[in-house]
Amino acid sequence: MKIAFLGLGIMGRPMAANLVKAGHEVSVWNRTARQHLDGARTAVSPAEAATDADVIWCCVADTAAVERVMFAEDGAEKSLREGMIVVDSSTISPSATLKFAERVNAAGVHWVDAPVTGSKIGAESGQLIFIVGGAPEPVEYLQPLFKAMGKLVIHVGDTSKGQSAKLCMNLMIALIYEGFAEAYTLGQKLGVDPHKLIELIQASMVRSGVVDYKAPFVLRRDYSPNFPMRLMHKDIHLMLDMAKENRVKLPALETVDEIYELSTEEGWENLDYAATLALLEKWAGLGGQPK
Repeated sequence: MKIAFLGLGIMGRPMAANLVKAGHEVSVWNRTARQHLDGARTAVSPAEAATDADVIWCCVADTAAVERVMFAEDGAEKSLREGMIVVDSSTISPSATLKFAERVNAAGVHWVDAPVTGSKIGAESGQLIFIVGGAPEPVEYLQPLFKAMGKLVIHVGDTSKGQSAKLCMNLMIALIYEGFAEAYTLGQKLGVDPHKLIELIQASMVRSGVVDYKAPFVLRRDYSPNFPMRLMHKDIHLMLDMAKENRVKLPALETVDEIYELSTEEGWENLDYAATLALLEKWAGLGGQPK
């Protein structure tokens, strides 16, 4: 298959590399530089990358970035042809997704929203989970590409439902991790061995995949970005926006948003979101400066 892959960031680069490894013909474009990817053709614009492609695959930072790569003067829209499929693995606004889909649908092009979970390690190992919204026919057509990059595809419904489900999942991640961070901070203050506290958590009914994944990094004070805080904070804002649009109150998430605002003021936005723990430690007089 011929694929235009737009966005070679933390997630996009290994995803595109796995498509190349699977034998697909891949053209790549990245906003910040003409990054080279072994086995792929480097394009100077999204429009050039999409020329002759069967599938355009986006994996960029936010809603504005998706709009730019698709609909700017040199955007991929210039190269759309009837029957093509646009897949968006960014995490963006569900409302904007519907508008983008309507625009490309007018040209006879399918839009599939397919945000992912699995973090950097999952992208590198081809073990991502795709959370998919779109019509059944293009989703079925894309199965070989999903298989090259991931271990599971969950087709949750029509266009935009993938984005909606991803935001719901990330809401839980943000709350679960913040609960862990508060317990970890209080435990330190009370003199509980952090290793023993984590052993207890992992042996009990409060065990969580979020804690299983993050605990080793926390114990090493390693906040290198698997999922940068700025991107989780962006997702939190999307969640709150969607809640406001739909008249839903999310009081716990509003409090977590304050933690992210203050962590960003500390200059930690490019660290992993796990670094929000350091803010709680700082308030508790436990140091609190990420390494």
